[in-house]
Amino acid sequence: METARLVLTGIVGLAAGGSVAAGLSAFISGLGVVSDFADRTHTGNRIHFYEDCLMLGGILGNLIWIYRTPVPGGTWLLPVFGLFGGIFVGAWSMALAEILDIFPVFTRRLKLGQLLSWMILGIAFGKCAGALLFFIKRW
Repeated sequence: METARLVLTGIVGLAAGGSVAAGLSAFISGLGVVSDFADRTHTGNRIHFYEDCLMLGGILGNLIWIYRTPVPGGTWLLPVFGLFGGIFVGAWSMALAEILDIFPVFTRRLKLGQLLSWMILGIAFGKCAGALLFFIKRW
């Protein structure tokens, strides 16, 4: 009876994880992050490679997180992972903001057309400063 319960728990866990992963993949595809990058870099012929790398990164990240696998390179490789993670999250949030038309409505209502580039730079520098403070405090 205990074995059947463990097997059923494993099946439910895998099904739940699969559905969450499929939902996240659909969300990323719906935002158009990958296709936007391919369009802007004129590398649309490699879109399947980009999508494979995205899925592989998610799978490897989960495996490293769950099994607490030490990543080779130690602390000198951590800023590289942080940089790529920050780029990904920033691109994701900008794609979401673009789809929801947040910036056009915001700039029209507050009449900030001239200052939009400075606002985006401020957001980027603030995010960078926050990440640096976080990692400096951890060390």
